[in-house]
Amino acid sequence: MHNYEFKSNADLTSVPAVAAIDTPPAPPPRLLSPRALYQDVAERLRQQIFARQLEPGSWIDELKLCAEYGISRTPMREALKVLAVEGLVTMKVRRGAYVTEMSRDDVAQVYHLLGLLESDAAGEVAAQASEAQRATLRALHERLEKQVRQRDAFFATNEQFHLALLQAAGNRWRTQIVTDLRKVMKLNRHHSLFKQGRLADSLAEHRALMQAIEARDAARATALMKAHFASGLEAAA
Repeated sequence: MHNYEFKSNADLTSVPAVAAIDTPPAPPPRLLSPRALYQDVAERLRQQIFARQLEPGSWIDELKLCAEYGISRTPMREALKVLAVEGLVTMKVRRGAYVTEMSRDDVAQVYHLLGLLESDAAGEVAAQASEAQRATLRALHERLEKQVRQRDAFFATNEQFHLALLQAAGNRWRTQIVTDLRKVMKLNRHHSLFKQGRLADSLAEHRALMQAIEARDAARATALMKAHFASGLEAAA
């Protein structure tokens, strides 16, 4: 006969507890990394191209720019790839990178696409924009009215107006395409707003467009924006 021995509760409390499994401490939350160096390099190159410090058609001296920026060639090459995708830089086999040069056909094709995309957006804005969105466009147009004799300021506000119109239309894919096309358009040596008298003509076209948007006349807004780009192409040719 087996003799079973039962321990009292007091005895059980004396039994050593099983060691708890050590769990590693939770890792600290990862901080968002700052913008990659190559992105800063790409932006600096982009601004130099827009300012004509790097002329369309010119060869990009990577070593010289690396020394000037105080960087290695790796971020420079990554930056050039970004600009190549945007169309601002052309990569040539065994010859390096060049600032893209716009031909007459290139300019016509860009204006044609901008006219299609932005006229479509203008019609949508006229039909469905909120009062807040219309107020934003109105304020930008009023600024243009005051800047008609200040080419650089007019140029910047004009770009803001077109971007605000695209944002009000609400198609992010169209906005992305137009933004890239507008970057390429800045490569044109004979941009439409550089032509004598073009600022006043552009302002008059904007004025008519705003009237159509305020009147919620989608068909007229579409037609006026398309005509605006046709006039721009004629001035830029």
